[in-house]
Amino acid sequence: MKIDHEFSRNAIDAAIKIAVVAILVYWCFSILRPFLMLVVWGAIIATALYPVALSIHKRTGLSKGKASALLSFIGVLLLLIPLVALSSGIYTSASELVTGVQEGTLTLPKPKASIQDLPLIGEKLYSFMLFASSNIEGAFVKYAEEIKQFAGKAASIIGSVGGGFLQFIISTIIAGAFMSNADKCQAGMTMLVTRLTDGRGEELVELSKSTVRSVVQGVIGVAVIQSTLSAIGLVVAGVPMAAVWALAVLLVAIIQLPPIVALLPAIIYMFSVESTLAAGLFLVWCIIVSGSDAILKPILLSRGSDIPMLVILLGALGGMAMSGIVGLFVGAVVLSLTYQLMVAWLESHPQEAK
Repeated sequence: MKIDHEFSRNAIDAAIKIAVVAILVYWCFSILRPFLMLVVWGAIIATALYPVALSIHKRTGLSKGKASALLSFIGVLLLLIPLVALSSGIYTSASELVTGVQEGTLTLPKPKASIQDLPLIGEKLYSFMLFASSNIEGAFVKYAEEIKQFAGKAASIIGSVGGGFLQFIISTIIAGAFMSNADKCQAGMTMLVTRLTDGRGEELVELSKSTVRSVVQGVIGVAVIQSTLSAIGLVVAGVPMAAVWALAVLLVAIIQLPPIVALLPAIIYMFSVESTLAAGLFLVWCIIVSGSDAILKPILLSRGSDIPMLVILLGALGGMAMSGIVGLFVGAVVLSLTYQLMVAWLESHPQEAK
């Protein structure tokens, strides 16, 4: 009876402790939940950029904290530039559109007959563009419902893009804080993982760092470069809404599809309103951008990465469905990291059994 009584008391004591810990964990999670994605993305950025901060520290003599703050500040500025450009561009375009409609000065170029040869949408697109080029006000009246739906979707996408930029800015600031305390963060994470994995903390933390940097450089880095190159071509060619198409290239490249898929509408536009030479040059540029990953990935993935593309694809799509644009980046990295940790655990198990 004494043994049973002692066992019951210990069991009740353990249950109370587990319940208290569970409540505290859930409470903390609920408090941090609105910021969780931003903090995770900030940690990913910090992990990927910390070698750059160390390089600045060594070359300039700045402390690690100041070098990290400087790198974070530069990142915020680089994000603010396209955000301001996108906002001012949308405002200017919208103002010009409204003024042109009100004053009757808005005109559209007459489309080329070759547009009719496009599969599925050719004839309808040509009819709309031909009618709009001769009677823009009538086109607004005739297609009012379709234009309203398109405008609503466009506004939603633009709002999502603007919100994504703000989230990126906040995450970059958080990344600066992580990098400024990188040694303490790594020591704490190593202690936690060591406690959870019976002594494999340092090994798994190093694996996590290399995986995050590999995915950020080889997948997200390549996508950013392709998006930037696309934006240059779009701006030089004078394609409307260049920022939107460049963003589409970024999203498509991250989910491992050819960027030319996102550039097809811009290519169609060029062939419909510009000369064959200009449109052909733009098409060649798009093909070069789309195929550039064959050169960029081997360079940026020089350390090697055996993560299947399916894992990255599912992580990116699932993350985007869960948390929008930021989730697109976070999902790809987190699922890739989880895959690598699972593989490491499976490979270590037989060795431990021996």
